Amino acid sequence: MKKNRIIAAAALLAATSALAACSSGQQAGSASNPSNPSGNAVASNCTNTIPKKNLPVVTMWGWYPNTQLVVDNFNKQNGEVQVCWTNVGQGSDEYDKFQTAISAGTGAPDVIMIEMDRIPTFQIQKSLVDIKQYGYDRVKADYSEGAWKDVSVGQAVYGVPVDGGPMAMIYRKDLFEKYDIKPPKTWDEYEQAAQKMKDAGGPHFGDFAANVSALTMALQIQKGASPFAYDPAQPEKVGVKLNDQGSKDVLDYWARLAKKGLVGTQDQFTPEYISGVINGKYATYISAAWAPGYLTGAGVGKGEDTGKFAVAPLPQWDPANPVQVNWGGSAFSVTSQAKNPELAAKVAYGLYADKESLTDGWTNQIIFPLNLKALNSPEFVNLKVAFFDGQQANKEVYVPAANAYKGMTYSPFGQYYFDALTKQVSALIEGSVTGAQAADRLQEDVVKYAKEQGFTVQ
Repeated sequence: MKKNRIIAAAALLAATSALAACSSGQQAGSASNPSNPSGNAVASNCTNTIPKKNLPVVTMWGWYPNTQLVVDNFNKQNGEVQVCWTNVGQGSDEYDKFQTAISAGTGAPDVIMIEMDRIPTFQIQKSLVDIKQYGYDRVKADYSEGAWKDVSVGQAVYGVPVDGGPMAMIYRKDLFEKYDIKPPKTWDEYEQAAQKMKDAGGPHFGDFAANVSALTMALQIQKGASPFAYDPAQPEKVGVKLNDQGSKDVLDYWARLAKKGLVGTQDQFTPEYISGVINGKYATYISAAWAPGYLTGAGVGKGEDTGKFAVAPLPQWDPANPVQVNWGGSAFSVTSQAKNPELAAKVAYGLYADKESLTDGWTNQIIFPLNLKALNSPEFVNLKVAFFDGQQANKEVYVPAANAYKGMTYSPFGQYYFDALTKQVSALIEGSVTGAQAADRLQEDVVKYAKEQGFTVQ
């Protein structure tokens, strides 16, 4: 009974989740076809054209902007299986449809694009397949330890990494030069630089937003936090530790900077925030490797602010023992409704793994590649990034951060945690709680929720 309650809770969370992604597109249905060895969608329901109609077909949902190219490359190069791709929406739109298919027991694709932090939510419902037995050893060396950990639950692997978000500090070169500031290497130096800029009449040094819980969590992990422990071998148990000293320290740090007026408290990913970035309202932007593509798409770096951005490594708490963290990332997972899991795994491993697709992804700022054949290639490492005015950002910042990232453990109720963290950060920004109080309240809230869903909290 307890296990059923946990699965029901995961289903509810998946159905109500919301997370922004790249782009939305055409929705297509699915039908059975006795002549199709995969047993899923027929070619007429595909967004793409299948060139080798005599081969088995694996259905796939995904929303990368260049998915058409990626699928065409796979189908052209593969002599064993073909991919039938449909775009049923991005992020929560896709997840809602997947959850409906899970509940109905039919209608899911063989392979689904999914953000890494959502994997445990669907895994606990037994809606994803452990692909470790289907060729993992052949591609294991193509990805880092951290990339594999992010798509794993316990010892099982539930996805093939594609893109990630190693974190760094984007900054305005013009503002740093004007106020004689060098990129801070530590968070103490960050605060000192922020104070120097404020004292000189400058703008906010950065932003502490309530609506970026994944960012806050990453910064807490950098300080030594381990928010969750979960192993599918014991699905009724979950470790929750949200009020450790490191987590409290990070919340108090940013609350102090906000109270002193050193950073703003504007929600990010809003027109107002983007306008502020364009107009020099913020000297730094703490974000991930996908940020240049996002900012470029939002109009940053195209007008008067062209050529004014650079990037530096994420400030550290202890520079002698640096910790690299990640924000975001997606993978291809095999669903439990796949008629041929081994064939579906071949697709998951092969999509976005060829040189042409990977190169198109990173040159057009669609993905920050996790495949080491691209990540460590001279072309990618030595790239002079236009957004950063020709700076070799990958070599100097992002590639070392990605290679040093060790991965993390996500929880099976991640969306509830993110929402609860947003609530506490909002109270912290308002000044009604301290960082320590916010962390304690968050711990109490999430533990209570986990127990209500049938988990034994450790």
